[in-house]
Amino acid sequence: MLTAADWSAVRLTAELAGVTTLLLLVLATPLAWWLARTRSRAKPVLAALVAMPLVLPPTVIGFYLLLLMGPQGAVGQLTEALGLGRLPFTFAGLVVASLIYSLPFVVQPLQQAFEAIPERTLEAAATLRAGPWDRFFSVAVPLARPGFVTASVLGFAHTVGEFGVVLMIGGNIPDQTRVLSVALYDHVEAGEYADAHRLAAGMMMFAMVVLVTLYVVNRPRRESQARPP
Repeated sequence: MLTAADWSAVRLTAELAGVTTLLLLVLATPLAWWLARTRSRAKPVLAALVAMPLVLPPTVIGFYLLLLMGPQGAVGQLTEALGLGRLPFTFAGLVVASLIYSLPFVVQPLQQAFEAIPERTLEAAATLRAGPWDRFFSVAVPLARPGFVTASVLGFAHTVGEFGVVLMIGGNIPDQTRVLSVALYDHVEAGEYADAHRLAAGMMMFAMVVLVTLYVVNRPRRESQARPP
């Protein structure tokens, strides 16, 4: 059985992943749409910045975020001036770090889904006097629904599995910043392998559910693309 502290970590992790995923969908959707449709020379630079968390060690991201959000950092001084306090070692700080670290896992599936929409479909909507906003919400978003599902699942799952970034920014404060990955590390460090097994097995089952979900969601699209005309 999980301890009360472990259940608290489960609850906090679910809250962090849920809030992060919702915010990422709001932020990533217009960004992915712009990356999918633009011909700007700035596209490779912005795409590289979005993908940076895929290649950087999480501790590097956490280190620089800690500097930025600390008392001497630009973000830290801004939040202090606004009366919001300091973000490091708070739930809000975890959300900010998770937004940056999980951004490519939401932007890229959405960008690919938007790029797969035939241009002639949007042009046909334009000939029917559909404005840009109408074309986006009435045509693009419904056609990109599998991409939204993939982005949501990946964003949520990746946030659940974070370790380096959340440890650097949030530390290990029970009921405030102690998430599942940190709780697992604590059990291993303390030699409590039975508790560690329970958490690790639960996270492995969650990962399996995520992968099966992605396969089921993307299978109809792959089959339709593979079917000869």
